[in-house]
Amino acid sequence: MTTASTPLLLITADPSHPLAHIALRYARSYLQIAAINGKSDNSNRPENQQALLNIFFYADAANIANRLRWQSADQMNITQEWQNLAEQYQISLPVCVSTALSRGISDSDNSARHQLDSENLATGFSLVGLSELAMMMQGDCRLIQF
Repeated sequence: MTTASTPLLLITADPSHPLAHIALRYARSYLQIAAINGKSDNSNRPENQQALLNIFFYADAANIANRLRWQSADQMNITQEWQNLAEQYQISLPVCVSTALSRGISDSDNSARHQLDSENLATGFSLVGLSELAMMMQGDCRLIQF
């Protein structure tokens, strides 16, 4: 008996690009379907069990993790939507640290390490190395890039 591979959403599109919004819609739909099928309880998932859905923000998509990104009221706040989804389904939101830093996005640890004035990483997102992406891609990985 084989099990379906865990999808890995590799998001590279800037928050203003339509693909960034399609990635969010895909993730939301995927998780809703998993919930209907009774597979969405990530909070009780053992440490060694695969996540329900893997996500990795890379390149211009790192801008999604900027808590200082302003969005007009008539536009969807994609940062807030990812935060809500992550909280609802207990999923992590890893962002490539080097692409985030090169775009002026930092957490408190990296701000101290690189003598930056402050931090602006949105709550729920985490800065990680590319080794995290490599680990997600091990084994039976279904990669979908947006």
